[in-house]
Amino acid sequence: MEVQPEKDKESEGTAHIDIVDDRPSPRIDGEPSPSLRDSKGWDGKLRIPKSALMSNPEALSDPEYSDDSNVLQGEEIRADENLLDSEDSEAEEIMCSHSRISSLPALRLERFKNVARICLRQNLIQDIESLDSLADTLEELDLYDNLISHIRGLDNLTKLTSLDLSFNKIKHIKHINHLKNLKEIFLVANKISKIEGLEGLDKLKSLELGSNRIREIQNLDSLKNLEELWLAKNKITELTGLGGLPKLRLLSIQSNRIRDLSPLKEVPQLEELYIAHNALESLEGIENNTNLKILEISNNQISSLKGVGPLKDLEELWASYNQLGDFAEVERELKDKEDLTTVYFEGNPLQLRGPALYRNKVRLALPQVKQIDASKLFYPSITQADMFLNLL
Repeated sequence: MEVQPEKDKESEGTAHIDIVDDRPSPRIDGEPSPSLRDSKGWDGKLRIPKSALMSNPEALSDPEYSDDSNVLQGEEIRADENLLDSEDSEAEEIMCSHSRISSLPALRLERFKNVARICLRQNLIQDIESLDSLADTLEELDLYDNLISHIRGLDNLTKLTSLDLSFNKIKHIKHINHLKNLKEIFLVANKISKIEGLEGLDKLKSLELGSNRIREIQNLDSLKNLEELWLAKNKITELTGLGGLPKLRLLSIQSNRIRDLSPLKEVPQLEELYIAHNALESLEGIENNTNLKILEISNNQISSLKGVGPLKDLEELWASYNQLGDFAEVERELKDKEDLTTVYFEGNPLQLRGPALYRNKVRLALPQVKQIDASKLFYPSITQADMFLNLL
């Protein structure tokens, strides 16, 4: 958390687990490229440790169990009622996550005349409504993890710069292209099958559409200032449709069905490419992207680094779990990369065939590197002669 210099989209003060994170794996504290599951293989089930002591263990085994008889009688109120009464009417930020809010009108947000950011993550909101009174001040709207099916109710919110509707039930991108000040849109983990409805968003810099049902990159040509495009975990087969994005510097398209890198010649200015978990067998076509600084190609079937040679500015190469087996080629293709500080080769034949000598061989081939896989190298300057002795 898709993992990072980019914006942290984790929930505030909750125990919610995001199954999908469109952030690139190299940004997670030096960990190797993970799968798109939780590290413990979380599958949505509640798991109770065997050693746990519970006052009501029958709750786990009896489907008819209820503790209603132990509830003290009192006044029943709606979950949303009076929820924000303690907030200062001059507040510039309203944050209320995981509070079972189902109705925006019930919050009476019109009383907050200066609010610039609203964050109502992990609630039960189905409709975006009653926000028109905030049109003069509202800049950021975060409704991550609710029950929203349609994008509506944003007609007058023309000052919005950030919109997060991730983890909802949205099928179509509609009714937002009049929001000319938007700089970032987050629509991760919805049910979107087509990129559409974004024409005219001239200020948009970041678009996140990870974990949807998209099969084609399309309808992006009008986004002339787009810098970051996040498309992980979709069903995309080709890297076409990027030629109209002259400022695109980051593309995250992990866990798709990409086989051919040659269409990337349309975005020669690209600086970061995250394309792990695809169907790549070679890096042919990448040689045109000479501005690349970060290249993440883990979990493919790549057997050669041919194509990387022209990437003189490369700083990080993440190539774990491929079919690389030639140390001589590693040296030939990467040794001249003076800014290369990080390489990941674990899970390749060159590591699996001789794990005891693997790290020393990489150090010998690439003396400029400071991190190999998850471990940083803490040692003074080592000459090639010293490293040769370590191999004996």
